[in-house]
Amino acid sequence: MEFLTDRRLIDIQKKVIDGDRLDAGDGQTLYQSNDIIGIGHLADYVRRKRHGEKAFFVYNQHLNYTNVCVNHCRFCAYSRRKEEQDAFTLSIEDAAGMLLKRINEPIREIHMVGGINPKLPFKYYLDLLNTIKRIRPNVTIKAFTAVEIDHLAGIAGLPLKETIEKLKEAGLEMIPGGGAEVMSKRVRSKLFPGKISHERWLEVMTKIHKAGLTSNATMLYGHIETIKERVRHLMRLRSLQDSTGGFTAFIPLAFHSKNTTMSDFPATTAFDDLKNIAVARLMLDNFEHIKAYWVMIGEKLAQTALAFGADDLDGTIIEEKITHMAGATSSKGLTRQKIRDMIQSAGFEPVERDSFYNIVKQVDRPKTED
Repeated sequence: MEFLTDRRLIDIQKKVIDGDRLDAGDGQTLYQSNDIIGIGHLADYVRRKRHGEKAFFVYNQHLNYTNVCVNHCRFCAYSRRKEEQDAFTLSIEDAAGMLLKRINEPIREIHMVGGINPKLPFKYYLDLLNTIKRIRPNVTIKAFTAVEIDHLAGIAGLPLKETIEKLKEAGLEMIPGGGAEVMSKRVRSKLFPGKISHERWLEVMTKIHKAGLTSNATMLYGHIETIKERVRHLMRLRSLQDSTGGFTAFIPLAFHSKNTTMSDFPATTAFDDLKNIAVARLMLDNFEHIKAYWVMIGEKLAQTALAFGADDLDGTIIEEKITHMAGATSSKGLTRQKIRDMIQSAGFEPVERDSFYNIVKQVDRPKTED
């Protein structure tokens, strides 16, 4: 209790120590409080009870198959109309070439997302999955947000359940967590009216989990959302996790405004970045893992976040595009040794994992990483 400067946190501290679930009011108090050190202590207490000094990462590669998108979200710097000069859609051969370029690296996960491109048939997505599995049969494919899955069901002319089964048969094993942004009708109407509603997002995720696939969950913060809307978003995720248990990790995503229609918005602060991670750790008591996504908050702050509730730095990434097109100044990829050094210098134990948090054997850094 001696480390709390905001006395409003005392009751929350008691709940945390007693293992009691925090409510929406507690979430709002945490967000309103400026006692970032006190909140960080509470989040670190929970994090260490679960994971001790372990901090996880995965050797992964990103693959963005198209930036053509009809949703035209105001916060997105990545999407393009099909007639724009820098619009692109990978052929199956292009995707194969990107995979073969790094075939000598021990990549364990392919993270694949793209825009909602109405010109692509359902077969294209199945071919993408089959190609990845042919080239890298032992890799885990984490692909297609709930927004993309909803679109794929539409172009396939199939119910969600059958669409997901066909994707699974082609090699899909896990789903990224994006697409819901902030679960608020007000925010959606102003920033991303072309996307599916949060009710539909939750429905799609429910079907995905019931099909035996796990997923991440995210929240995009630092734009026009309110504290109340942030808390409501976390509560909805927690409720779905109570129901399905299908979320593997939660990832707070800091909004980057450069090259968007909201370019006058300032960058998120380190204070808010750390608070979102810490609050997530405290509110999402049924989520095993909280990620500090170094791509969005930078390598140094991601290290600090390990002491504010985060237990995972995501991974090597390799060729991240979406956030960097919005002005991210972080690296576009990191070697395993760099991530290990980041974790160790922050006072934690680096643990290389697979997509499902199984610990993998540590191996020497391959020469191709340098």
